[in-house]
Amino acid sequence: MAEEKKNFIESTKDYVGELRNEMRKVSWPNRQQVESTTFVVIFSVFAFAAYFEVVDTALGRMIKGVLNYFSK
Repeated sequence: MAEEKKNFIESTKDYVGELRNEMRKVSWPNRQQVESTTFVVIFSVFAFAAYFEVVDTALGRMIKGVLNYFSK
């Protein structure tokens, strides 16, 4: 039991040490990069929402027209 605990503690220390080393290697974006990519994401979300609204409306009207045609 004591050996398992020691192995767990050692492996945890190794993991944290490796994690710190990897986090030092990360290149973090600056504020301007974050703002510009955020703008692109927000614009894209609204553009896709508008596109899907138009497609949904068009398909809904077409299906409704077909159903009305065959239900007469």
